[in-house]
Amino acid sequence: MPTYQYECDACGHGFEVLQSMVDKKFKKCPKCGKLKLHRLIGAGSGIIFKGTGFYETDYKRKDALKETSSAKPTSSAKAGGPGGANCCGGGACGR
Repeated sequence: MPTYQYECDACGHGFEVLQSMVDKKFKKCPKCGKLKLHRLIGAGSGIIFKGTGFYETDYKRKDALKETSSAKPTSSAKAGGPGGANCCGGGACGR
């Protein structure tokens, strides 16, 4: 259920209420009793992601990370050959 903010035009009293979307709006101010209450438009709470699967690292295999960190460069890599120091690593150049 969303939290709505209300404010009274007569006395300036403001408050928040946890209210269903289908419930009727409050009209009477609980402080002064006048019918000058209106609901404010808020930014909302945003989207909350719970659980795993929302980060890039959640999908990587742990053994694949170990293989890439323990790999030693070959002789062609040292000389600037395929996969060498000048390679971008993206595969666009065919290396």
